[in-house]
Amino acid sequence: MCPTAPDRRNNSASWRDEAVSAGSLRQVDLDRGTNGWASPPGDLFHLRSRGYFSGGGGKRGKAPSSPEWLLRPAGVDWLRSHSRLDHVLARDDNPVAAAFRRARLRKDPTAHFLLAVNLQVPGRPDAYSAVFYFAAEAPFPPDSLLGRFVHGDDAYRNARFKIANRIVKGPWLVRATVGNYAACLLGRALTCRYHKGDDYLEIDVDIGSSAIASAILHLALGAVTSVTIDMGFLVESQSEEELPERLFGAVRIAQMEMSSAKYVEASPDEAVSETAGKAGAGFRVGSAKVANHSRQQEHAVGRSMSCQERQSGG
Repeated sequence: MCPTAPDRRNNSASWRDEAVSAGSLRQVDLDRGTNGWASPPGDLFHLRSRGYFSGGGGKRGKAPSSPEWLLRPAGVDWLRSHSRLDHVLARDDNPVAAAFRRARLRKDPTAHFLLAVNLQVPGRPDAYSAVFYFAAEAPFPPDSLLGRFVHGDDAYRNARFKIANRIVKGPWLVRATVGNYAACLLGRALTCRYHKGDDYLEIDVDIGSSAIASAILHLALGAVTSVTIDMGFLVESQSEEELPERLFGAVRIAQMEMSSAKYVEASPDEAVSETAGKAGAGFRVGSAKVANHSRQQEHAVGRSMSCQERQSGG
């Protein structure tokens, strides 16, 4: 497939423009916007470059990524509900998914595939979801790294699904804490659930499955109106032949307000899992009060080691 760049495409009306407008969190200016999202160029992220596994390519073989993403941004939802929101792409009231489905029905050649990353945030009285949508406007080779991830099994996805964080603006404590998790295989650190359709893939990331991840996130949420963070999503390269790493999508969340979350009713079969309930039991959104479940903390430390160990080599 042809990769895409942040500012090099014609901005004429399309289904993706409709989807971006339909998302509950507004799109804002990359440098000056607040309480919204923007699309940071890929070269702001340092990823594995050629020579990473052979000892070349500079410091641990990492370099700025290509400024181009593999997929195009298609909107962001900031949602809240009384229970955890799973499989949001299957909801009839999802306007981003609806825009994609309408484009597919009219055989729009740019509506090829939709990928959603749903970060599920435990809290009381409501759970939250930050959903990032990315679109493939042309077919991608099934034997490419992204193709193998999309069409592979969950074990493959868990071993490859990676996030790169970058704090753009925020208090020192948030910078220091989140910085320790700059590169992380989410599938090894957290419970990820994958929902696959013929023309879409949704990744539900249960932050409540790790007490440590919940504590870090809620620390950031306590200062959310002063925090701007870049998140890049990619399929990890694990051999020299798969290098250099490329982002399939990236999003900047700029000084978001908790009150801007859109309330949606949970589906009848949606309920907060036992694990998510335990991890979120000591929290109220916007605070950093951590429940003291020693057994769960020990379990979370073991699952989060993949993130800590990747601070220098991710």
